[in-house]
Amino acid sequence: MQMMSLVIPDLAGGFVMALEIFVVTLLGSLPLGVIIALARMSKVKVISAIARVYISFMRGTPLMLQLMALMFGPYYLLGISMGSDWKFGACAIGFILNYAAYFAEIYRSGIQSIPVGHYEAAEVLGYSKVQTFFYIVLPQVIKRILPAMGNEIITLVKDTSLAFVLGIAEMFTEAKALAASFVSMIPYVIAAAIYWIFTLVVEFILNRIEKKLDYYHD
Repeated sequence: MQMMSLVIPDLAGGFVMALEIFVVTLLGSLPLGVIIALARMSKVKVISAIARVYISFMRGTPLMLQLMALMFGPYYLLGISMGSDWKFGACAIGFILNYAAYFAEIYRSGIQSIPVGHYEAAEVLGYSKVQTFFYIVLPQVIKRILPAMGNEIITLVKDTSLAFVLGIAEMFTEAKALAASFVSMIPYVIAAAIYWIFTLVVEFILNRIEKKLDYYHD
C-alpha cells in the first residue's frame, strides 16, 4: 500500500502529459488529414504527387525516428539550438504530421466511397462545391470511416509512450523510473491498467458517436 501511494501520484502526472499529447495530436491531425486527403485527390498532378509522397514517407518511416529528427534536426542540420522547451513542440508536431497522413488515407477512402449521384443531386439543388462537401459529403464520410478512425485513435493512446525518446515525462517514462527505483513490476502493472482504462473510455465515446450517427443508412 505504501508503494501504491508513492507510485500513483507520479503516474498520474505522467498520464496528464500523455493526455495532453493525445488531445493536441487529435486537434491538429484531424483537420490536417482532411486537407492532405483533398490534396491527394487533387486533379493538379503536382499537388497530388506531393501529398502522395508525404503520406508514403510518414507511413513508411517509424514515428520514433520522425520525433528524433524534429528534436535534433534543427541543431545538426542548421546549427540552431532550440532548447529544452522544444521537447513538447517537437513531440506535438511529430505526432500531428504522422497521424495526419494516416487519417488522410482514411478520409480519402471515405470520400471516394460516396456515390457520384450525391454530388449530382447537390449540384441540382444549387449547392456550391464547398457546401456539398461540408453539408452532404463529410457527414456521410464521418459515419463510414468512424471504425477505421477509432482504430487509429486507440493506437494513438498507446503511441503517446513514444514521447519518452525526447525525454518527456509521460506515463511510460514515469513507470520505468519508478520500476527501477522500487525494483518492482508494480509501476508497469498500474501504468498498463491506466492505459487500458483510458482506451475503454475512448472506445465508449467512439461507440456513442457511432450510435448518434445511425440516422444515416447506406
